[in-house]
Amino acid sequence: MKILLVEDSVVERYEIGRHLSEWGLDYVSVGNGTEAVQLMEAPDAPSLVLLDWLLPGLDGLDVCRQIRKLGNNGAYTYTVMLTAKNRKQDLLMAMEAGADDYLAKPVDPSELRARILAGKRILELQQRLRFAATHDFLTNLLNRSEILAALRREFSRSEREDKPATAILADIDHFKRINDSLGHAAGDEVLKEVGQRLGSDLRPYDVVGRYGGEEFLLILPGCDLTTGRRRADEIRDLVGKDPFLTPSGTASTTISMGVTITSFSPERSVTEILHQADVALYEAKKNGRNRVEVFSPAIQAFDRPKGKSACKGRA
Repeated sequence: MKILLVEDSVVERYEIGRHLSEWGLDYVSVGNGTEAVQLMEAPDAPSLVLLDWLLPGLDGLDVCRQIRKLGNNGAYTYTVMLTAKNRKQDLLMAMEAGADDYLAKPVDPSELRARILAGKRILELQQRLRFAATHDFLTNLLNRSEILAALRREFSRSEREDKPATAILADIDHFKRINDSLGHAAGDEVLKEVGQRLGSDLRPYDVVGRYGGEEFLLILPGCDLTTGRRRADEIRDLVGKDPFLTPSGTASTTISMGVTITSFSPERSVTEILHQADVALYEAKKNGRNRVEVFSPAIQAFDRPKGKSACKGRA
């Protein structure tokens, strides 16, 4: 947890900062509201803010309102207002502006630490809830809605910057056989381990999610079709080279993968990208499994409605 201390008094900024350092807390301090908002706009913005009410430029209430606007992307910031104001209407005004807590000046170190600990617990709970809402409970990968949201974001980025991204649809080969021979508990272990292996060799900005059942979707920003195919083949080999240990015995399995890029289609839509990856995946299954196929217009699409997974029932 990173803390932002916003205090225009050099003396008070030093004293509060000294306590934060003694408690082993990571913090950064600024002396005015404008600098505070700039820091909160950064990708690695602090998650807890100790905010003086009276500041040069933007005051504490204005900063608080800006923090709440910035928090619309899902990341929550816990804000404690520090002020000598002590009337009930002042407290109400701070809360209406978006403050989570209120601490009267001069700041008592014990009270300050208690407020920080309370904020830390709330932030940790919020992070757990957000993780549960955006990740698949079994594999801990992004869930279907989040991986599709990531694909939409990358598709928009590739349109703006005219740079391709690779989309890879992967499916576990003969997964039903594992469930039938070793049981569903073993199948769950295989799903978890496949998910771990899929994500183990990705770059920090690559993403992978569970698309549904035994299907996974990978997005590799900045990769053209040649690079995407090579990376897919490396990942396919990584998944299948070692057996899987399950409570019911050892299982061996492989994956098939269909590859396309965001800038490949003249229709230029997320639905079309998924359709192309699905068609290529069907080709990989049809051509023997444990292989990578790249979408091209020459591939004859099979007879099924667009948007429905071609992987259902084909193992």
